[in-house]
Amino acid sequence: MSELVRPMMAVLRHGLPADDDAYGWELKWDGVRAVAYVRDGGVTLMSRNDKDMSRSYPELAALGGMLGEPVILDGEIVALRDGRPDFGLLQSRMHVQRPSDRLVTAAPVLYYVFDLLRRGEESLLGEPYPKRRAALEELGLSSDPVHTPPWWRGGGPAVLAASIDQGLEGVVGKPLTSRYLPGRRGPWIKVKNVRHQEVIVAGWTPGEGRRADMIGSLVLGVYDDHGLRYVGNVGTGFTDAILRDLAATLAPLRRDGNPFDTTVPAPVARTAHWVEPDLVGEVAFAEWTGDGHLRHPSWRGLRPDKEPEQVHAAED
Repeated sequence: MSELVRPMMAVLRHGLPADDDAYGWELKWDGVRAVAYVRDGGVTLMSRNDKDMSRSYPELAALGGMLGEPVILDGEIVALRDGRPDFGLLQSRMHVQRPSDRLVTAAPVLYYVFDLLRRGEESLLGEPYPKRRAALEELGLSSDPVHTPPWWRGGGPAVLAASIDQGLEGVVGKPLTSRYLPGRRGPWIKVKNVRHQEVIVAGWTPGEGRRADMIGSLVLGVYDDHGLRYVGNVGTGFTDAILRDLAATLAPLRRDGNPFDTTVPAPVARTAHWVEPDLVGEVAFAEWTGDGHLRHPSWRGLRPDKEPEQVHAAED
């Protein structure tokens, strides 16, 4: 199993399709995507951008003892608080290569598996979604720290309503006839209850008042056909500890010139401290404004599992 299988992605939709009965529906988990390679009792966890995350989540090595044959799995690493995925809690683990026992205990993670890509020497990439799910369920992965969440054949409105009731991010729909297409976006779809957007950190502006000696807001961008485009600033969703960590992370990335390829509003440009556009973060927001800016963004955290050149509007 030396081949690298990049995860298949879903296309964002703002509503359910009319033919929702032609889809298998899953709840959308707010975490970090990971493809797991299991062989001879060992486990390797790879991110969307081909980074080995295994050392960051040592408790998931237990997966190696749950299976009697080599497999490649697709799923999401999540941290739960009160039974619900908590991305903020997961943030405390995402940047730590060798977490202490204390951190693992304070912020334990689970691996929610939703696809089986290879079993032994058999590739399942060309099989339809229901057959892959049936084969996955035969593995019996249903005890901490690895679980196989349920899926539903059709009934998209009911699954979406359940996701709202449970305070989850949304749903993912996978056509019942769909094969697994590594690295492709679609024909899977996702419908979100809360809008999230990946962003590139291109600078920061100084704080005021009690934040006078700290970052006041981050200057954000995304890539489009014109290059790096300014999409607004985010100044909420931070704790003081997060701001201190961000200041330390951004300090070595400082640069003299504006990194944007499009116009930045003068009030922002006058006060901004620019950095190399190397870091990807994520915000929650209300909507896009008419001039292409984020309305009411709130910071969710850095995304080390994403690359800047992959960041475009309305994708994650």
